[in-house]
Amino acid sequence: MNSNIFQNSKDVFLDTVNAKDYIQLDRISSIYQSLKDSIKKPLKMVLLYGKPGTGKSMFLNKLYHDISLTQPMFIYKTPILDESEFFKTLAQDIFSVNYRGELNFTQFMKIVEQSSLGSIPIILLDEAQLYSNQQMEKIRLLSDTRSVKFVITLHKTEKEDIIAKEHFQTRIWESIELENASSGELKIYIQKKLMKANCFDSANMFTNKSVNLIHKIT
Repeated sequence: MNSNIFQNSKDVFLDTVNAKDYIQLDRISSIYQSLKDSIKKPLKMVLLYGKPGTGKSMFLNKLYHDISLTQPMFIYKTPILDESEFFKTLAQDIFSVNYRGELNFTQFMKIVEQSSLGSIPIILLDEAQLYSNQQMEKIRLLSDTRSVKFVITLHKTEKEDIIAKEHFQTRIWESIELENASSGELKIYIQKKLMKANCFDSANMFTNKSVNLIHKIT
């Protein structure tokens, strides 16, 4: 059998995040619809959490891909850990303010107070567990102003639990958990992903036994 078949199939599963690669499964589609419904509610913040590999980043990217053309939305796939750079980026992206020099939280809040937007912008923050406690607290304070709305993703770890409890327990009015796929869902996912890339031969090679093994070791 042509080795290119396996190489092409392998390339399908490279660790990349592209909204166009989103694979629909019934349970996942239902959760995604819940996420879309949540951002329409008058919430300050929405938390999307789960173990690594459950699709949190893909959800954020698909949300941005689906909604950003009709509603002001900004996605930050990599955490901006320097506070001044974080607020300068938000000031530029949301309010078109090009701030020179250091920008602290107090100065940024003045920009927020002096600005008028037609609709509330939505900020998508991926890998939020990497932000410091101090920065997370300022994100919380910013969300309290209702000038912006946050959708954040966190790994489901002890640190995530601490962050959620300390900073967002009374602020998150919506939290959505992503769980690992079942063996049956995994088989459908693998086959759909391969067939979407026209790898039909390799898609048909996956039996229940082989998928159960993959599910067990991943």
